[in-house]
Amino acid sequence: MAITKLIADSITSGAIASTPAFEAKLSSDQTISDNTDTKVTFDTEEFDTDSAYDNSSNYRFTPQVAGKYFVYLSLGINADGHSQLQNIYAFLKKNGSAIKISHNNYTSSYNRFGTVNITAVVTFNGSSDYIEANTQTADSSGSALVQSGDYSTFGAYRIGT
Repeated sequence: MAITKLIADSITSGAIASTPAFEAKLSSDQTISDNTDTKVTFDTEEFDTDSAYDNSSNYRFTPQVAGKYFVYLSLGINADGHSQLQNIYAFLKKNGSAIKISHNNYTSSYNRFGTVNITAVVTFNGSSDYIEANTQTADSSGSALVQSGDYSTFGAYRIGT
């Protein structure tokens, strides 16, 4: 009983709260230029506990609480045609600079669709640090699409100080 009360009191007081937190998706597919570093415009919030995610202009998370955050990114990329997807890069960019990169290379057997994922623990200063999601994709026919819906997701939540 005492342990249950301690846990409940800690959650209520925010001692172990996982906020700020957000998760965002795309409302529609996003066309990306071939082999060009492009910000993914996650414009639909699934949740945003502290209004720290900008889903309308900068498409970035700027938590106003200092600490360590678990950040995740999943991108589903669809080529313009069958067997044309050559590679996919995903970038987490903190304050404009890449801090984590994930890459899938399909040059030996071009695909039509691919996914790339990143998870990271990132420290934010609580005032000006922000994080964004970018991709760079090579499609032998031209432009690829970042798939909307449950194919592509960007989110973060606080895990500690």
